[in-house]
Amino acid sequence: MNEVRQKAAVLVPVYRNDAGELILVLVRRTEGDIHSGQLAFPGGKMSSTDHSLLNTALRESEEEIGLKKTNIEILEQLPNVHTQTSQFDITPFLAKIIRPIKWKRAEREIEEIIEIPVKELINPNAHGEEIKNFPQWPEPRNVPFYRVGKYQLWGATYRILTPILEKLLEQKWQI
Repeated sequence: MNEVRQKAAVLVPVYRNDAGELILVLVRRTEGDIHSGQLAFPGGKMSSTDHSLLNTALRESEEEIGLKKTNIEILEQLPNVHTQTSQFDITPFLAKIIRPIKWKRAEREIEEIIEIPVKELINPNAHGEEIKNFPQWPEPRNVPFYRVGKYQLWGATYRILTPILEKLLEQKWQI
């Protein structure tokens, strides 16, 4: 049976801090929805008023973390990723951002905004695997993840991030 996937888009925001370190911005979702407590990129479902998936990513980033479109430079549209439990087709956009002085999180959706140096994710100690099981899965699976503080970054966010980590550090894009 083919399931209908909802279109969604996320922004993969990166910037250099005052020390010149490359920083990745993540959000931790609030409890109470399908992605409760998970680490993710700012973004969400395409709405009927969005003219494009890029518009979705930009709109959601402003709504969720207060990141203004004028402070975002899109570097590349990354390959689409499909969620395995919630049936989303996600279009990610890598973006160089100007970090706001103060983040403005949408408290109903975003529990926390997390900024992590990209080099910490490359560290072998940041990698792990764990058996996870969801009702939508036919059987438990071994799921790879990155350790981000006390949290695990896994799933679609992991699959978006993994192919670009080394390229970010190799400065494929001007950030």
